[in-house]
Amino acid sequence: MERINYHGWPNSCRLHNDTVEVVLLTAVGPRLIRFGFLGQENEFKEYPDLAGKTGGDQWHIYGGHRLWHAPESNPRTYLPDNSPVEVEEHRDFVRLIQPTEPGTGIQKEIDVHLAATGAQVHLTHRLHNQSPWPVRLAPWALSVMAPGGCAIAPLPPYGTHGAHLLPTRSLALWPYTDMQDPRWHWGTRHLLLRQDPQAATPQKAGLNTPEGWVAYARNGHLFVVKFHYAAGAQYPDLGSSVELFTNEDMLEVETLGPLVELTPGSQVEHVECWSLFAGVQVPSSDAEVEAEVLPRVRGD
Repeated sequence: MERINYHGWPNSCRLHNDTVEVVLLTAVGPRLIRFGFLGQENEFKEYPDLAGKTGGDQWHIYGGHRLWHAPESNPRTYLPDNSPVEVEEHRDFVRLIQPTEPGTGIQKEIDVHLAATGAQVHLTHRLHNQSPWPVRLAPWALSVMAPGGCAIAPLPPYGTHGAHLLPTRSLALWPYTDMQDPRWHWGTRHLLLRQDPQAATPQKAGLNTPEGWVAYARNGHLFVVKFHYAAGAQYPDLGSSVELFTNEDMLEVETLGPLVELTPGSQVEHVECWSLFAGVQVPSSDAEVEAEVLPRVRGD
């Protein structure tokens, strides 16, 4: 690990191996602002007008990867994270620790472990309840992806009427979701959402994903997020363990943990495992997902 000034943010942490690098901000956050192959573009969206900005009482998106707690609510969700975070250097990971949120009593942590070689990152997101009362919430990890790509989420296994008399799939639609918007592709086995810089109307959907992965393909690269899906658990937002959101600037790949009653002094964790691949065609159909994406997800 080395300390760098990243686009005006001093004392940022750069982790790198022989393949990829990750940059963690310490002046604000907790937030991972960069993930990408060495010498190549950032897989995450950055906002140049916010680069190096700190302080103030307004929440800023900044870009990169962040940790929230669901369900979304204003002002609770949008409490500013514009202050410095504590950094702990452990033997094989770096921990970012945010001061306890004054409005919620929740303290956020992210442990970042970069593999010694290859393009894998292991993140443990942690929420502590430092308040004197129980809080019902779910950990919520959000990656703000660079524009021009396509998100891929697996739908629960397809079946037949005779074998399945009860529903096995749930889909959450926001009031502004237009299922006829051309950025969506509603496949039989996968849901695709394309980011279009010319389309200003936001789109969002959530779904339950027992397969425990979601991905984003762009410019020949494939970003894969794997996570644990807890069968039978109650997830927020009508049962969503994955959510996809896009506007004209970016596309968010979001994973969520189950809802929990977090008692005073207790904590909950949500783990993501990232992988990055090159030489992958951006899919536009189930067949292309099966040819281009699934072999990387499975490690074939």
